[in-house]
Amino acid sequence: MQDVTRATFNEVMVPNYAPAEMVPVRGAGSRLWDQQGREYIDFANGIAVTLLGHCHPKLVEALTTQAGKLWHLSNVMTNEPALRLARKLVDATFADRVFFCNSGAEANEAAFKLARRYGNTRSNGRQNQIISFYNAFHGRTLFTVSVGGQAKYTQGFEPLPGAIKHLPYNDLATLEEEISGETCAVVMELVQGEGGILPAAPEFVAGARKLCDQHGALLIFDEVQTGMGRSGKLFAHEHYGVTPDVLTSAKGLGGGFPIGAMLCTEAAAQVLQFGTHGSTYGGNPLACAVAEAVLDIVNDPLLLAGVETRAGLLREGLDRIAKRYGMFEPARGFGLLVGAPMSAEWKGRAKDVVNAALRQGLWALVAGPDVLRIAPSLIVPEADLAEGLKRLDAACAELVGAGMRKAAGG
Repeated sequence: MQDVTRATFNEVMVPNYAPAEMVPVRGAGSRLWDQQGREYIDFANGIAVTLLGHCHPKLVEALTTQAGKLWHLSNVMTNEPALRLARKLVDATFADRVFFCNSGAEANEAAFKLARRYGNTRSNGRQNQIISFYNAFHGRTLFTVSVGGQAKYTQGFEPLPGAIKHLPYNDLATLEEEISGETCAVVMELVQGEGGILPAAPEFVAGARKLCDQHGALLIFDEVQTGMGRSGKLFAHEHYGVTPDVLTSAKGLGGGFPIGAMLCTEAAAQVLQFGTHGSTYGGNPLACAVAEAVLDIVNDPLLLAGVETRAGLLREGLDRIAKRYGMFEPARGFGLLVGAPMSAEWKGRAKDVVNAALRQGLWALVAGPDVLRIAPSLIVPEADLAEGLKRLDAACAELVGAGMRKAAGG
């Protein structure tokens, strides 16, 4: 087998990523090991993807069993794992219909295409505006990055798809002013992930539902990051008591195996008739077999209650660190999707914390330059949670100490 190192990336890969210097080679539960055999606690989980940890035995079993049966058919035929998974998702949620794809971006692409077709069908092409919110993130295709409200992801890719309006998040009054008979959909994250782990206000979510009903628009919830138990419910909208017309899921749905899904009502589904949309790999047997195993494990009241317990321990630990070093403001988020905003003195330095944590053997994330993002496994052992917080504490101590030495001229 050919030897590769981090330097190989700079030689052969497109430079759109800047991965860490360490190269993981093995994972088990909430721990990773790199090429040198060093161990890390994983509080990132592939950006909230490996929600049952690395190499969960039931997921390994589902994958290897299916691998010995059938890998791929395309959608000229259906397959048993896809049908079982779709049935279980419909039974567990508001949805009547499911469309499978390979990622969150593809799930959102499907949702936005459905919304456009829904509005156009109802209005002879007049109802085609999509309303989204500043600092949203919905994927990296040209359509989804245009619906997302962050200019840094669209600069240089113009001209962008039109009839997309961005509004302030959590501002119901502005949404009420701007929504109209030309609006085919309102799309929102219930917690803005890349935008800083900002939860939606209950009145904002309920108000959006009411306004969509008044104007005949679809309400789309992007639950790519908040779904599949991450919030302490199977899907985060359950906390709000508000039901969407369309919901997108990915990330944790496959527990690390690529899969995405768009869930929708019967009325919404009917506009995507034969030939209007598709995916060669979407709903392939390998992905669906793994996702079925994930759903069977996650959709369990005991596991979801455990998410809430672990979330409480995590936030308590983060707040203790915040008080000790003055580096963070109080933690926010839902369940085990937690953001620790940097204090005024440390604004813009979330990446410094991530880098220091990595030196201490902890893998964490940012949500923009001002927020440390933590998304551990839903079943992270409490001992690993405590050890991860201990390593984060050491990282903060390192940064504060370095700052003191610099101030002293050392």
